[in-house]
Amino acid sequence: MTIRENIARQLVESAETKKEMVELCLSDIEKAAELMIGAVQKKKKILWCGNGGSAAQCQHLSTELVGGLRSHDRKAIPSVSLTTDSSLLTAWTNDTDFETVFSRQVEALGEAGDVLVSLSTSGNSKNVIEAIKCADTRGIHTVVLTGKSGGLLQNSGSVTIRIPSDDTQRIQEGHITVGHILCELVENSIR
Repeated sequence: MTIRENIARQLVESAETKKEMVELCLSDIEKAAELMIGAVQKKKKILWCGNGGSAAQCQHLSTELVGGLRSHDRKAIPSVSLTTDSSLLTAWTNDTDFETVFSRQVEALGEAGDVLVSLSTSGNSKNVIEAIKCADTRGIHTVVLTGKSGGLLQNSGSVTIRIPSDDTQRIQEGHITVGHILCELVENSIR
């Protein structure tokens, strides 16, 4: 396969995954948007968690809500990525464990009516699972973004959006697409 053919194949695979998302994920994306819009309209906040590439996406999407996706003139939306406090992340995981690094922050920062958006391509991230469990005990709505199988997270969360792929790249592309859609819908709701 030439480089050109490889590029074309990857673009087609990405586009096909997005087409499947229209058929399989539309209702769940709508439900997630409604949860997030409802929270923001009630002066609640959006929390985000994930590992690795998902952590980077959480930071990116949280920033879109605070700073502005399409409009920098609108009021800031309360949004916190639980992946950004390097002192807490390193102290907590060094002194205790990695499994509770997000749930500890949900316990400290989360309030009933907030929304926790959790990203896990495999659906098996133990620290994400623990964060969702903690959110559930505190009356925090949860939106889970994962891959086709859903892993251990397949039936968790107030809403679970499963990107119809087993390929990590395609799942991450689906997550960022869904994230941008959610952020735009939330942003539009406060204008």
